[in-house]
Amino acid sequence: MKKEFDVVVAGELNVDIILNQINKFPELGKEVVADKMTVTVGSSSAIFASNLSVLGTNVAFVGTMARDSFGQFMLARLQEKKVNTDHIVFTKEKSTGATVALSFDEDRAMVTYPGAMSLFQITHIPDTLFHRARHLHVSSIFLSTGLKKDIYKLFQKAKSSGMTTSLDPQWDPDERWDIDFKKLLEVVDVFIPNENELRAITGMDDIRSAVSQLRAEANIVVVKSGRDGAFLWKGELFIHQPAFLNDNVVDTIGAGDSFGAGFIHQFIQGKTMEECLEFATLIGAINTTRAGGTTAFQNLSEVKAIAELTFNQKI
Repeated sequence: MKKEFDVVVAGELNVDIILNQINKFPELGKEVVADKMTVTVGSSSAIFASNLSVLGTNVAFVGTMARDSFGQFMLARLQEKKVNTDHIVFTKEKSTGATVALSFDEDRAMVTYPGAMSLFQITHIPDTLFHRARHLHVSSIFLSTGLKKDIYKLFQKAKSSGMTTSLDPQWDPDERWDIDFKKLLEVVDVFIPNENELRAITGMDDIRSAVSQLRAEANIVVVKSGRDGAFLWKGELFIHQPAFLNDNVVDTIGAGDSFGAGFIHQFIQGKTMEECLEFATLIGAINTTRAGGTTAFQNLSEVKAIAELTFNQKI
């Protein structure tokens, strides 16, 4: 039976204020200059949802924000990308969150004001959505502090409703990593950390050793590794996908979220693991050709043009 939505994304919503072309990284008590500023869609969940929708997947978003200028900005941008926003919850308790991102070479430092995203809870997700969609994706669970306490219950509910699931944990600002990942991964079909997050979660420096700590419980583990590409484990299957390199990287903000969108776009279509990983790596690379996480994804035609002109790849 065909479902109304391909993917429900449950997570955080905030604006990104990105400062690019910084002449040197700032120090306490000193001031530096950025030659470029971009205000755009922020938050791992919203970037993932927006770019996944541009790729042609039918996406619904659930989260919390205020009816302030940042909230209206985020709502308009999601709707422009044809993301269903009917289930976004508005609050007067806190303002919409914001992240200030300092982009320096191919890395960045970020400061986030969580705001309304910290109020998001499992009770904000209508029970009907679990039966109206094929797949559930959650990002940045450590920023959605109200949802974190029920994260196992959320994924268990999704699985019992017949959904497939994915989780991109993102960084824990408190660095406590206080989720029982071994238990949680039993109900997560696709786990998508980057290599630093995986090391922090497992306490292991070596990526293969870190994955081995989770293999007994995990289904599919996909590790994002920047210029080293990406790695995938599923049972006895291991795949390394080299990166699609771009000599003119604008910034890497949102590249991991775009990678996840590419993977899930293919995954829900039943593509092979090799196809999912290659496409995800290409979509992540396309992200780096523009500032922020969504500006390279204005529409599918532009995404295809970047893929062909910059990376000599057809989508």
